[in-house]
Amino acid sequence: RKLGEGGMVTVYLADDIKHERKVALKVLKPELAAVVGAERFLAEIKTTANLQHPNILALYDSGEAEGFLYYVMPYIQGETLRNRLEREKQLPVDEAVRIATEVAEALQVAHEEGVIHRDIKPANILLNKGRPLVADFGIALAVTTAGAGRLTETGLSMGTPFYMSPEQASADREPSAASDVYSLGCVLYEMLVGEPPHTASSAQAVLAKILTGDAPAPGDAR
Repeated sequence: RKLGEGGMVTVYLADDIKHERKVALKVLKPELAAVVGAERFLAEIKTTANLQHPNILALYDSGEAEGFLYYVMPYIQGETLRNRLEREKQLPVDEAVRIATEVAEALQVAHEEGVIHRDIKPANILLNKGRPLVADFGIALAVTTAGAGRLTETGLSMGTPFYMSPEQASADREPSAASDVYSLGCVLYEMLVGEPPHTASSAQAVLAKILTGDAPAPGDAR
């Protein structure tokens, strides 16, 4: 059963027959899979398979089937932080801080292993009974590394710009652990204020604001 679509993947609810459990099967968009290539993608995604933390969504499996690239994660009954924010706009301050703290702890474990997420945003944070679970660790890295700059040639979008760090917005240097921290700061800002620090009518305008502008103080809005 199809659960939804993101910028890079289509997500299905599937049955893991061997283990008799429900799983989330994420399939790369065909045009993206064609650019990325199976061998590089599967080699890169292995780096995330060893990440273990209560706030990191595990990687069960990955592979290629008839030209489709896929990876498998636990199926979590709940919602994403994106869904929650669309419904409530702002979260209570103590809850926003708790969520950000738990995500930060997950990021620290990954960073100590040399893994940068590169795509921290509300859609990649699942809420399971209130506990945040960070999904898709290393997927952005696998796609960008394997795609090797050819993504822009195909016009494929690498996701939403609202949570990009300045170095990602300008693409002038490699993202680091600090890039994830910046993105988490943007997510915390949105949980408190109700919108990301920089908003505009187009992706290009958002990126320009990230590079040149200061975000309004959260206290101005709340």
